Amino acid sequence: MHRREFLAAPLLTASAFSAPAMGRRYHVCLSSTALERNPELIDLVKQAGVHTIWLTGFLYGHWYYEPARIAAAARSIRKAGMEAEIAFVPLGHPGDSLGDKVGEPPLIPPPHWRQCVHADGSRHWGTSLHAPATAENTAALARLDGMGFRTLFLDDDFRLAVSPGSIGGCFCEDHWRRFLRMHGYGAGVREQLAGDIQARVLSPQLRAWVEFHCSELTACFRALQRARKGITVGNMVMYLGAEKAGIRLGDYRGVPLRVGELMFSDREFDRVKGKTDELFSALFHRRFTTPELAYSETTAFPADRLSASNMAAKFSISTLVDIRNTMMMSGLTPFPASHWQVLAPAMRRQAEIHAEVAGHAPAGPFKHYWGEHSRYVGDDKPYSLFLASGIPFEVCGALPSTGWAFLSDADARAQLRSPGAELITRRETPETIDDMFALKRRLLPHLGSVPFVEEEQPAVCAWYPTARRALIWNLSNERRAFTLRQGARRIPLRATPLELLSVPL
Repeated sequence: MHRREFLAAPLLTASAFSAPAMGRRYHVCLSSTALERNPELIDLVKQAGVHTIWLTGFLYGHWYYEPARIAAAARSIRKAGMEAEIAFVPLGHPGDSLGDKVGEPPLIPPPHWRQCVHADGSRHWGTSLHAPATAENTAALARLDGMGFRTLFLDDDFRLAVSPGSIGGCFCEDHWRRFLRMHGYGAGVREQLAGDIQARVLSPQLRAWVEFHCSELTACFRALQRARKGITVGNMVMYLGAEKAGIRLGDYRGVPLRVGELMFSDREFDRVKGKTDELFSALFHRRFTTPELAYSETTAFPADRLSASNMAAKFSISTLVDIRNTMMMSGLTPFPASHWQVLAPAMRRQAEIHAEVAGHAPAGPFKHYWGEHSRYVGDDKPYSLFLASGIPFEVCGALPSTGWAFLSDADARAQLRSPGAELITRRETPETIDDMFALKRRLLPHLGSVPFVEEEQPAVCAWYPTARRALIWNLSNERRAFTLRQGARRIPLRATPLELLSVPL
């Protein structure tokens, strides 16, 4: 798609997009190679409404893009009137998380870095922290000094777990010796700890193990923060990333934070539960950051596996959760240029809706809760389908005392008790959409003045009482007719596939 064709398309000119002050901003991650091969890409994303382009920096021990190339790309971006910032992949990943079609970047750190060792003695590259990773990332950050970058994001491979749901940590001799010395354990604790990890039991020694690695990752982050005072360092956390991955979320308050998402292809995102799982993760991570410092992980991977309509639908998550910065990425290969015909008008519309609820928190009788056991030993499979029931919800940092709270299996096994809330688990109420609608029918007489979607069709209903507004997200790929009911009032609605509707109340 050529730039002239793009500019001639309806609703795609620069005047069609304007974000409110301190409101929604759009970002995209692009490699230096992508910009060199297609210089028109800068104007393309600018006309769509993108505010900042994030360039690829240091990759787990490699300068795949030499600093001179990065500096040249940054100058081109700023010359076009946009912001240019930088992202590192500091530790690496056990698989290909870059997706360059040329296949040139190395996928593992250099030989002088060290592998992670599992409890059974198996090894892998990436998602573990040994010397000299902190020193080399710090030195790499210093090489960017003077290029005008103000913010650095550490990609979500900045973690100590292989994948979502994994309990991380390295059993190499160095880590193991330091762990034993710190806590006074004998060598015999190793077998017990390995068993606790296998069984996902939050024992004192497993808690100590997780906190030990959290402290190590935080120390690396702090070292990078100190490296250059003029550059703010932010953390991009993995899907439902938390302590078991070495990410002690409380340590990252006050810095830019990218919330963890996961459904990067149509196969994953097309499922209703794919959408509600992704929304659940974003809601959880927003507990630890302000709207202005919150960034999305609006990702397609591989780059051509997520349709433009689904990527546009992901924008609704940022709006519902009050994430002011939507960041699009697709590894080192940009997603198809034709996507911007769909994304640009969606970006404009989402910014308009977001302005109506920005600064307001969703409220409702359904309670979003992700507890300590989920964060330390859970399998990262949330009970999330209640978000598709059409009943409003709110996010709770502690077990609520009213309403209906939906527990993960890990939190359910902890035998939690609430003085007033009804706790819903998969054991008593299986997590299917039919079971959600059956529960909804049972609870409707108790909703009082709370608005809800009458139909038994998958839809998110987010209620912002202080804004006197509700947002309804059609989770279907088909047109739907909905009725929003509040007391005796009934509001008929029509939604296009995956559309987010804003309804004044």
